[in-house]
Amino acid sequence: MSELKLLINQFYSAWRTIGFKRPKLTWTSLCSCNCHAGPEVGLKLRVKKGSSNKVIKGRKKERASCQQVLDHFDQQYSQELGHLWASARAVLLDPHSWQYGVMLNRFSAVTDITQILRSQGFSTLLPQTDASSLLCGGSSTVSNSEQQVEKDSPHDTSKGPPNDSHLLPNITSHAFSQDLQSETSYSLPHPSLQCYIHPYPHRFPSQAHRPGQLKQYYLLNAASLLPVLALQVRDGEKVLDLCSAPGGKALAIMQCANPALLCCNEPDPHRRNWLAKTLESFLPRSLNSRVIVSAQDGRSFGQTEVGTYDKVLVDAPCSNDRSWLYSCSSQQGEHRLKERTRLPALQAQLLRSALTAVRPGGVVVYSTCTLSSSENYSVVETVLNNCPDAEPEDLWEEIAVPLSKYFAFSPAHADHGGETVPKPSLQPLNVSSYHQRHGILVVPQPGKTWGPMFLSRIRRRK
Repeated sequence: MSELKLLINQFYSAWRTIGFKRPKLTWTSLCSCNCHAGPEVGLKLRVKKGSSNKVIKGRKKERASCQQVLDHFDQQYSQELGHLWASARAVLLDPHSWQYGVMLNRFSAVTDITQILRSQGFSTLLPQTDASSLLCGGSSTVSNSEQQVEKDSPHDTSKGPPNDSHLLPNITSHAFSQDLQSETSYSLPHPSLQCYIHPYPHRFPSQAHRPGQLKQYYLLNAASLLPVLALQVRDGEKVLDLCSAPGGKALAIMQCANPALLCCNEPDPHRRNWLAKTLESFLPRSLNSRVIVSAQDGRSFGQTEVGTYDKVLVDAPCSNDRSWLYSCSSQQGEHRLKERTRLPALQAQLLRSALTAVRPGGVVVYSTCTLSSSENYSVVETVLNNCPDAEPEDLWEEIAVPLSKYFAFSPAHADHGGETVPKPSLQPLNVSSYHQRHGILVVPQPGKTWGPMFLSRIRRRK
């Protein structure tokens, strides 16, 4: 018994050392994706403060789903996803089943964080032997040793920007005219995207904010890392994150490589403040000249910076299925469903702008956190039809096949009874070629509750 007590004391000593809070169980947002419509719904698993036996406090009353939105989803997704919708529906209606990942921050020293994660049953999403084929196009290999490192957002920013952070300057990217390729390189930790996941819906606690110290990890829906992997950022490249707030994917980009420039664009003032403070919480001040915050309208960004960037990420505003399903009222649900019909036009404008901003030979990755075909495949198809110098690239073998152990992808040869995917196009496209050519879709399933997440990679021809 004394040995057990000693072990428990050592565990919580390490727990306090890395700055964990242990208040009561509360509802919070765990949105890692960049959806302007609102955060995902999740739970923070907390230990009741002052409890001698560390008993977990009971859950609060669960939020009810919006029947109006659910009915709409049933009608649309039963046709688009076929047999996958029933199981995906069950996951979306059970927030307690949702899984979350822990992305380590290479810019902050870790104090026993890896050991604590592993002791709780977490394992790496990208094993060292497989990561080099997925990360950064193989340009930055992952170290065989543990790195010294520090949401679809982190728990502390899920409620909005932290109030005690110093705001990074809001700089328009076109004002940054110096040649960063020739800039004296900083002494930076080796690029290494490390994300720990758990096979069950185990919630890792949030880390307390400590002024003047970088946070050690970022909590997120691990599926939100897939667009970053598809982007294949290399050292020295100029990268644009066109719809950047709250900043999770920008942080992931900085784990993958040392870009010459990362421009994080966000026109909305509140979300831009959130983004800037998130970046400051995870990135050292020495990177302030390389990682900048822009406030341009994403739809016209490409016209002001034609062919400037090597890589562009368009994590577009979308009808976030996880959040919208829990609309506060039928009135809000009705408003969101009306907004849903207008989103594809905006998304197409953003994607066109990104293709203008990228250099010939560069790539654009388009992503959303919705299952909706009209916001995913159809947007990509619409833009490709009007951009003869843009060519889609197949991500199935590169992303879906090696990561199918962890994520459930809508199959390239979907069994929809021979039906094609419903979309507003006059020319139906075969399901198999549609999936493989225009993108891949992560569908939440029991045991693999990540997503929704759609991603498509498009290369601008030279």
